Amino acid sequence: MNISLASWSLPSKLALVALGLGALALFGDPYGGGAVTIQPRELAAMVQKEVDHVSVQELSDWVLQGRTDYRLIDLRDATAYAAYHIPTAENLLITELPGDSLARNEKIVLYSEGGIHSAQAWFLLQAEGYKGATILRGGLDEWNDRILHRAPAASTPTAGTLPPTPGATVAAPPAVKPPPPAAAPAAAPKKKKKEGC
Repeated sequence: MNISLASWSLPSKLALVALGLGALALFGDPYGGGAVTIQPRELAAMVQKEVDHVSVQELSDWVLQGRTDYRLIDLRDATAYAAYHIPTAENLLITELPGDSLARNEKIVLYSEGGIHSAQAWFLLQAEGYKGATILRGGLDEWNDRILHRAPAASTPTAGTLPPTPGATVAAPPAVKPPPPAAAPAAAPKKKKKEGC
């Protein structure tokens, strides 16, 4: 019996492809990757207890203290990273994360603009067994609002404000001359009292 694949209907062809993909899923991964097991309850507990993220204030303190026991990963594209990034951050795209450059036992802090992209990356790393992966709460947007653009309260640095670059000189603000006093308004001429009997 000679059966030509060209004579099959589209639904029959799609069923054959689905059957083939199902067989590949059962008998092995064609891409050579390993199986990933996700524990939904464990992930939900981490999110509920808020152990999945770091606050911008906490990260700012780490930067000020010069800590090196974490890796800060900026997930944005190279252009955005070059324009501005949080001190100590390195630039990795989400597609580069589960690779040789990250150790499964290190503390990893992920950030993007607002946090959604970093949450997706966190989930990916958790599924791959990177238990030390965390998210910067609020991402770069919150860093800009709470740390970068915060007005200094005093002349001494406080937790969360970054000191000037070593060796850099900080110029004093220019002297401001007070504005000249405004001329007093001209007084209206006084009316003469009528003298009379």
